[in-house]
Amino acid sequence: MITILDYGASNIGSVFNAFKRFVDRILITSDPDLVARSDKLVVPGVGSFGDCVRKLRKNGLEEALLEFIKTGKPLLGICVGLHVFLEESEEAPRVKGLGVLKGRVLRFPRGLKVPHMGWNTVRIINRCDLLRHVKDEEFFYFVHSYYAKLEEEKFIVGVTNYGLDFPSVIKKDNIYLFQFHPEKSYIPGLKILENFCKIL
Repeated sequence: MITILDYGASNIGSVFNAFKRFVDRILITSDPDLVARSDKLVVPGVGSFGDCVRKLRKNGLEEALLEFIKTGKPLLGICVGLHVFLEESEEAPRVKGLGVLKGRVLRFPRGLKVPHMGWNTVRIINRCDLLRHVKDEEFFYFVHSYYAKLEEEKFIVGVTNYGLDFPSVIKKDNIYLFQFHPEKSYIPGLKILENFCKIL
């Protein structure tokens, strides 16, 4: 069963509908106990870093997420659902992230139109199981004004250029993080979600 974490992100419906193509059992929940005991967990993301992290902490979901990660079961994070796993963000300087990944979330530099919105390519630099049957330099749909800057580049799987190269796919152990929105990225995005449903 796929569990979608409900912490107030506005793209839960589109994520749910995309996964319905591949699985019959999908749970949307904000219950920390159910999150920690999930088989596979999805952290959607539309909103600000500070707001998302505060909601996770207020509802007891930070600890549930960290407990889930320890189980080794697959976790998929999307957009802000990627950012919250880093240590901090320029979007909310006083709010600490979950710190699962060492690094910061930075705003795109002046001179670039923000948000970075629309279709852009992903250059695959390290293969992972969720990118199986996904072509290099495939187009995906992005909507974001901030990007991840990792201290440990070995976890970067895919890179996108928008004035600078930034990580658009990150994998650390059982954690798969995407800066773009697979649920809005048509066939290649749906292939990623299908692959997530199939991994053990």
